[in-house]
Amino acid sequence: MSNGTGPRPVGARTTASSSTFGTTTDDVEVLLPDTVIDRQVEQRKDTTYSKERGCSSFLANIPSFTISVNIGIIKPGGNDGKHRHYYETLMFILEGRGYSVIEGEKVDWEAGDAIYLPPWSWHQHFNGDTQKELKYLATTNSPLLQNVGGIARREEAG
Repeated sequence: MSNGTGPRPVGARTTASSSTFGTTTDDVEVLLPDTVIDRQVEQRKDTTYSKERGCSSFLANIPSFTISVNIGIIKPGGNDGKHRHYYETLMFILEGRGYSVIEGEKVDWEAGDAIYLPPWSWHQHFNGDTQKELKYLATTNSPLLQNVGGIARREEAG
């Protein structure tokens, strides 16, 4: 086992604790997963999650312990359901224009804009175009919260 001052035997594992917080090493072992790509994400709609959210959701099946990614599509003139969750979300608008209501505040956006959704904030997204679908890419830290103790909670409004 390395004390942070020299190489560690191949395959050796270390654990962290509060007493080792300030110690870093350069002997990181890369654990490559079986797959590092999820092809054609938009070909697999998650019907259960999509029904709950009120819009089409395409969840990427990637082996990340800390972040998730999904593509959302809201039909012309439509919206998703009002909801909140413990995890943070970053949304990037790929196509379309519309607005979100975040904790009662209306925020207008269009393709190319990025939106931050704070933890446990009530929010809902609206497609402002009655002719074209809205498409966005969303990333969350939900897997991180799930992996540190199952605290990735979400709630749909009434």
